[in-house]
Amino acid sequence: MLVVNGLVGAGIFGLPSGASRLAGEYSVLVYVLCALLILPVILSFAEIGSYFKETGGPVKYGTEAFGRFVGFQTGWLYYVARMISFSANAVLLVESIGYFYAPAGEGIGRLISLAIICGLLTLINVLGSVESIRALATFTVIKFTVLVLLVFGGFVMLGSEVIPAFASTTSSEMDLGAAALLLIYAFVGFEGAVVPAGEAKNPGRDMPKAFILGLGFIAVLYVFIQLVAEAAVPDLASSSAPLLDASSSLFGEIGAIILMIGVVTSVTANLVGSIFSSPRLTYALSLDRSLPKWFGKVHPKFLTPANSILFYGTFAFIGAALGSFTTLAAMTVLSRLFLYIITCAAIPKLRPKYQSEENFSLKGGYTIPILGILACGWLMLQVSSTNIWMTTLFIAIGTGLYLVARRKA
Repeated sequence: MLVVNGLVGAGIFGLPSGASRLAGEYSVLVYVLCALLILPVILSFAEIGSYFKETGGPVKYGTEAFGRFVGFQTGWLYYVARMISFSANAVLLVESIGYFYAPAGEGIGRLISLAIICGLLTLINVLGSVESIRALATFTVIKFTVLVLLVFGGFVMLGSEVIPAFASTTSSEMDLGAAALLLIYAFVGFEGAVVPAGEAKNPGRDMPKAFILGLGFIAVLYVFIQLVAEAAVPDLASSSAPLLDASSSLFGEIGAIILMIGVVTSVTANLVGSIFSSPRLTYALSLDRSLPKWFGKVHPKFLTPANSILFYGTFAFIGAALGSFTTLAAMTVLSRLFLYIITCAAIPKLRPKYQSEENFSLKGGYTIPILGILACGWLMLQVSSTNIWMTTLFIAIGTGLYLVARRKA
């Protein structure tokens, strides 16, 4: 549940148009490429996740393998990636609302909508009122039901039209590297499943199965969704709400309304989970003296990490106000790639210490972690200069906060 829900966030509701714009009818193959690229990374997480029975995930791996500073940067990059993802998903939610009520998605109305979403969720978390796991599970069921109905209905109504002819030749207008970088956003988020490993009964046995089965299921679902969207929307590349357009084309206004329910439930669940869990990371890093004490302040009445929540909500709103969904989606990938490289590189350091019959161990020596690093390195080569300097800025900010905290400590 954690792996699949982490992978299927809000991205798939907004990415098909960008994929079509960058790769045309070959976009379905880019999903397969992304699944293959992320496979060695997921397998590496499966092994290293089986080593630890404690909560912490990537922060724990980086600290154990390379020391406190690298562990902090791992946690900080994970935090930044979650914050940017929050901004991207908030933008997608507003754009989807604007599909039905245009003023909410344009100009000052867009800013007001984003402010209401970010402000309300921030306030709820400061007050200590959060959605229960049962509510999040309900959102997930609704989300998958809508997506599966879209795929099933598309195949029934369009028949063989959903199968691309691949008649066009790749042209200079196509950018398969940029398409892979964009679509890899739909394959990240699984790492959240290893963070609460301390609460699992047998993570060494169950985590590898969850990663592998989850990736397989999601890859097939994504390919089917792209096939249906390409066939249902002739001008998919220019669509700002691709799955809404596809559902409207197939089922009329009622289809768009049903798909809108799927978007809202999916994005809301993602936002609620993100703003609840992510600020706890800066709070924990503050208690570990890796961030200034300000982040560790607890509200005297509500007993929540109010400063960390306010910081997260404020900068998530700024990111959403300044960026588009596709730009923010691509930006968050770079931070996650650093996180994945650190985790893959930790296996040679940690395997000699933690390998046992009870833990999951990859075959072929260190081949798979190396492939994971190479895949992440290739994806990094597709990143724009803007994303590089923005991520560098985030790392520099984190380093400055870390140095201030350690000096005071």
